[in-house]
Amino acid sequence: MLRLNKIVLAACVSISALTGAAFAQDATVVAKVGDLEITQSELDLAIANLDPQLAQLPDEQKKVAALSGAIDVKLLAANATAAGLQDDPEYKRRMAFIAERELHNAFFKKNVVDAVTEDEVKARYEKEIAALPKQEEVRARHILVKTEEEAKQIIADLDAGKDFIEIAKEKSTDPNKTEGGDLGYFTKGRMVPEFEQAAFALEKGAYTKTPVQTQFGFHVILLEDKRDAPPPAFEAVEQQVRQLVMRDKYLALIEKAKSEQKIEITDEALRKGYEEANKAEQQ
Repeated sequence: MLRLNKIVLAACVSISALTGAAFAQDATVVAKVGDLEITQSELDLAIANLDPQLAQLPDEQKKVAALSGAIDVKLLAANATAAGLQDDPEYKRRMAFIAERELHNAFFKKNVVDAVTEDEVKARYEKEIAALPKQEEVRARHILVKTEEEAKQIIADLDAGKDFIEIAKEKSTDPNKTEGGDLGYFTKGRMVPEFEQAAFALEKGAYTKTPVQTQFGFHVILLEDKRDAPPPAFEAVEQQVRQLVMRDKYLALIEKAKSEQKIEITDEALRKGYEEANKAEQQ
């Protein structure tokens, strides 16, 4: 349904994951490492930044894993400070980069994540739904048997006025026989080609006059209804639509910022790659 550029979508998802959780400034001390304290707020941050494998643990185990990691960080950070590593040029470069990234994320949260309104999401949903091409779907029942002769006899019984559902319950070998062979609604591409072609060729209320052979056996198909497939419910795609709105807001911010600054890339290969990536973002 939704057309999202992969690069921008990945960025939006990862950044919103980092900035989406709001942590209360809880100064409750949960542990001490010498003279240093670990507060609940720090523990919450440690939990949010757990390795993906550890993030799958139950909540209590996650807290323990995060606290263990936070204690290790405090211990070695104290040793690093005592050794003067905070003055190392490489450390300063990394910290400057991290600071800029966090400012970027904070700006993203304020102007994209927190700026998206429910009305915007619903309006974009309506726009996407209106742009969807109509797709036909059918509701069918079938009776599945092993041989062509059995299928022909079932067709003869139907021609004589017997009830399709009752025959399905009695003779079909498909597990859905208890539902009278009901397959529900389906669109093209959901069933094997031979079955699909026969089902979509039927008129509402009609059944196949010759057996339909597939890899599963021989089918007799009854078409119960034809209609345009309904669009996905808002609740089912809300997060996708929200990501789309976020993407557009993010691109608008980036384009505005680019228009206010001159960007020069001296490496020719990098320049071409950057330009191509930016073109893809606009598609």
